[in-house]
Amino acid sequence: MRPPGRGWWDGRGDRTADRGRHAAPGGFVHLFKTFDTMSGIYRTRLNQYDSIVRPLRAWLRSQGVTFAMNTTVTDAELAEGEGVTVTSLTCTRGGTTERIPVAPEDLVFVTNGSMTARSALGSTDTAAVPDTSVPDASWLLWHALAAKRPHLGDPSVFDSSVADSTWGSFTVTTRDPTFFKAMEEFSGSEAGKGGLITFKDSSWLLTIVLNHQPHFREQPQDTYVWWGYALFPDKAGDHVGKTTARCTGREVLTEVLGHLRLAQSGQILESSVVRPALMPYITSQFLVRKAGDRPDVVPEGSTNLAFIGQYAEVPDDVVFTVEYSVRTAWTAVAGLLHLDRRPPPVHKGAHDPKVLLQALHTMHRR
Repeated sequence: MRPPGRGWWDGRGDRTADRGRHAAPGGFVHLFKTFDTMSGIYRTRLNQYDSIVRPLRAWLRSQGVTFAMNTTVTDAELAEGEGVTVTSLTCTRGGTTERIPVAPEDLVFVTNGSMTARSALGSTDTAAVPDTSVPDASWLLWHALAAKRPHLGDPSVFDSSVADSTWGSFTVTTRDPTFFKAMEEFSGSEAGKGGLITFKDSSWLLTIVLNHQPHFREQPQDTYVWWGYALFPDKAGDHVGKTTARCTGREVLTEVLGHLRLAQSGQILESSVVRPALMPYITSQFLVRKAGDRPDVVPEGSTNLAFIGQYAEVPDDVVFTVEYSVRTAWTAVAGLLHLDRRPPPVHKGAHDPKVLLQALHTMHRR
């Protein structure tokens, strides 16, 4: 995938020389031979929230972890001096500002920035309209920290170019199996076992995927859910003549069906509920940057502060993956607690001649 209008991150932490040149990372080169089927990708039985977040949250609660909901951390006070030691947190809860002292034995893990900040949902009959006039709290917290120490990154690199980091996506729900049957026949793959289908001639650069059903834990047996996205939501569609950002869910599905040219398009359109989404920062981690724009997971001189998530620096790893976020968390815990057990090294398939030969053969075969 390629973020619109910007240079591609080259995997070394360097800013690309110009906006027109794109250097692809080698992080997934070992998966080239199975990209058409995605057989080399681990998949959860249900969506990742039901399969990972829910059970993890239940386990944490059983261990005595407290989740403070409807609470926004707005600032972290740092001790005076050259090092990085958090002494208190400022947060708002129920409209009231609170200060939470941080004891010497406490550790602070900050998810700096957010891919899904200010995302907006539409409906079958309405377009998704995000409001980016007010910065999201996750970005504001990072800005507050970066203003205190120069080596805590530069969030403005990632949150000030919405036009270059916006995606449009959509979720389709139906009780009519017609679309699933038609796509399984068209692709030759059972839902949940094939790869993503990208319409390379689409002005939006549309991609759709049929997940294994049910996709949600409480999903009724007679209900089908599938998903898709548009990498270029600011371009006019080939069939509806409008940008993704201005389309209702019905118009987004009309564009998809226009490319597929299915005989059952009318039936599929009338039986579907479509929820379009517009995500202003979804590919912001791919925007051109230089070394230091992302802070180290455990910043130099830190005694109790670590950054986790897509905007913390992990050399040679590839963002936009669950693995990246897990690696930052593991690195943060190991670093602050001085543990011997560290994350396994990042696989460097681009340095393996056998992997490169397989990738070359795959590209030539295609």
